[in-house]
Amino acid sequence: MASPEIEALTQALARLPGLGPRSARRAVLHLLKKREAAMGPLLAALSAVDERLATCGVCGNVDTTDPCSICADQRRDARALCVVEEVADLWALDRSRLFPGRYHVLGGRLSALEGVRPEDLTIDMLVRRIEAGGIDEVVLAMNATLEGQTTAHYVAERIERFPVRVTQLAHGLPVGGELDYLDEGTLAQALRARRPVG
Repeated sequence: MASPEIEALTQALARLPGLGPRSARRAVLHLLKKREAAMGPLLAALSAVDERLATCGVCGNVDTTDPCSICADQRRDARALCVVEEVADLWALDRSRLFPGRYHVLGGRLSALEGVRPEDLTIDMLVRRIEAGGIDEVVLAMNATLEGQTTAHYVAERIERFPVRVTQLAHGLPVGGELDYLDEGTLAQALRARRPVG
């Protein structure tokens, strides 16, 4: 049996996404075994982030600076703006290094069941950014869920009065996917979004 402190550490790690009790125990054992090489740097990194954590006042990203490193990067195309639901979506898209522009995090998605209304999201802040000018394209990168698509439709309606091109991420067949294994919603979206060959 572990001491109460080690057990508390295990339980704290087990609450993290992707880690259950077994994975948390393995992580704790690794930290204890490699105390000098693993635990010290982890504690230092956690402490540094905890002291400097900030939400970007421009886009809503989470970083250790405000504005965040993406908004402060002068090499980014300020004319292209990608709107996402959550910070995790921003990080996933930015990891691909395929979008050269800037981002806007809504902080969630519209959901009648969960009681999330437009005023609960940063849609008004997005409208003000577009209204300020300098943006040519807004990419709506919401998840392919009913709530995500409802949010995308609402945002598109709110910004339709501005002279910006509004685009949306393509949905449909994944690369390497086999038709037999795909659900009906994915197949239906792929058929609706079909395009000419060649």
